[in-house]
Amino acid sequence: MSTLVSALKHEITRLARKEIAAGTAVLRKASAQYRRDIASLKRQTDALSKQVAYLERQEKKRLSKRAPVTSAERKRFSRRGLATHRKSVGLSGADYAKLVGVSAQTIYSWEQGKSRPRVRQLAALVAVRDLGKREAQRRLQLLEG
Repeated sequence: MSTLVSALKHEITRLARKEIAAGTAVLRKASAQYRRDIASLKRQTDALSKQVAYLERQEKKRLSKRAPVTSAERKRFSRRGLATHRKSVGLSGADYAKLVGVSAQTIYSWEQGKSRPRVRQLAALVAVRDLGKREAQRRLQLLEG
């Protein structure tokens, strides 16, 4: 009787292991595929991150270049226009100054009529004057980041 019980127990154990192995083989294959997919996605993410960083650097370089002087020679400056545009894009004097490339005090002096921009500064103002709210915020983030 003891041999029958032990033989039955051994057979049940063998069959259970066989069923478990069959069930886990599918899971093992799926897990391996998921790992490959995750590794591929990580490589794609790294490549895209590098591409975004490169494009941000290029955009910063482009933004930091001075506007040509000739484009500002025929443009007029209005202190009220400056204040109106700054408020319409929703920027503080300091933030607007970062976009133009001058100090916040300079923007304040221009708005108060205490001073006027030079030709190069006027060129930078002309470049910023055409910006909308979203574009101004995006450029400011690029300059700060």
